[in-house]
Amino acid sequence: MTEGYDVETVTEAMPAIASWLEYRRVMLRTPGIQVAVRVGDQLISSQAIGYADEPAGEPLRTDHLFRIASHSKTFTATSIMQLVERSAIRLDDVITTWVPELAPSPIGQVTIRELLGHQAGVIRDGVDTDFWQLMRPFPDRDELIKLCIEHGRVFEPNEHFKYTNVGYSLLGLAIEAASGQSYADYVSEHIIGRLGLTNTGPEYDPRRQADYAAGHSGLLDGLDTRQAIGHVDTRGMAAATGFYSTAEDLTRYGAAHFFGAEELITDASKRLIQRTESVVTVNGKEQGRYGLGMDLTRIGDRQWVGHSGGYPGHITRTYIDPDGQVVVSVLTNCIGGPATQLAEGVIKLLDLAHRAPDGSAVGDGIDPHTFTGRFASLMGVSEIALLGGRLVALASAAVDPTDTWDELEVVDADTLTVTAGPGFGGTGEPMSYQRAADGTVELVRAGGGSRWPVEVFRQRRSGQIAALGQIEGGA
Repeated sequence: MTEGYDVETVTEAMPAIASWLEYRRVMLRTPGIQVAVRVGDQLISSQAIGYADEPAGEPLRTDHLFRIASHSKTFTATSIMQLVERSAIRLDDVITTWVPELAPSPIGQVTIRELLGHQAGVIRDGVDTDFWQLMRPFPDRDELIKLCIEHGRVFEPNEHFKYTNVGYSLLGLAIEAASGQSYADYVSEHIIGRLGLTNTGPEYDPRRQADYAAGHSGLLDGLDTRQAIGHVDTRGMAAATGFYSTAEDLTRYGAAHFFGAEELITDASKRLIQRTESVVTVNGKEQGRYGLGMDLTRIGDRQWVGHSGGYPGHITRTYIDPDGQVVVSVLTNCIGGPATQLAEGVIKLLDLAHRAPDGSAVGDGIDPHTFTGRFASLMGVSEIALLGGRLVALASAAVDPTDTWDELEVVDADTLTVTAGPGFGGTGEPMSYQRAADGTVELVRAGGGSRWPVEVFRQRRSGQIAALGQIEGGA
């Protein structure tokens, strides 16, 4: 069982995390990022970075709505477990118990549990899936039934893990039959309403059209520009991919899956959803693990559960530590958006903030914030960040911001030292700050070289390069 994050440490780390996210957003040409972090019952941070609609120049807000796509499966799995707890449905029920129209289909005898765990061998999306390209409407109930009868079976049950949106769409139909409510009404009453999620819903809501962050197209190459993409109704596939939400609401929802939380389902049901049902190995390499409606990921020393989501123009990711009671949600509004990469980076920075410092902590009477910032030279960009009460140097451009980092010790109000030890960089060497009269940093000397605040270096870079000719001439 993992311990939870310290609220004070997380709060202190969030400015450095937001700075890294903004840098990565620009480097990866991602229009907008919503990020929220919850520890226990406290929402520590909810931030919006970049644009809701990049071509229009509309800034992103924390209450802009994102299509969270396959996050929908966690709501569907939670709904199934609620019905199981009420003895309204059984995990061993075959799907024809609740959707009798499937009797002629080879998949008519797959079970609710097999569908939840993507072990039913059901076709992923269909034989004409260009609705993902917005070329045709998503299928309705009748189309799904016809598809399943004619083309539904791909593998035998439990032969292979086979991720399937069609299978989860069938679970939505089972929820309707077992509850006597439409899928939208059921989840609105038994999940969304219970948690007071004012910015979450099971399907695109045209009445809130102005509240949605636009999706954006992918980049075909490094010179491409993104185009804004609108939203469509996912119709019969809402239980698999229809939901919208915000990062903030998703942390509240994720907290309902902490052990000990009682709003939605029992701890026994959570254990079923969250334990490993499948280890997915492709070409000899483990690609992931899946439970009954949630995936499982180990990051550092923590076991996280949750889900990602991919919708035309939105890529999203939420991680939940049900033991340590932490939720991290990152939403991006473009095809190919780095939501999972960014969410993992947030978690790794939080882990680093909670790691015991290798050297001495910040000196008494010296404000550590006066050292923080992003500094550039001709060789690249680095970040001096405050994490866990100490200063560290990070590589701003790194996919994993904690892959290479240096512990820094405070010598005096204008000098740091890279903590002594083995390494390829400037370990044991000083880092000196030159400041203007108002205390702002003008120059940092590290490893014998000069670094400047990024905007300062941007203004001087061309002249610095041009001066190379004078240096060669003098030589």
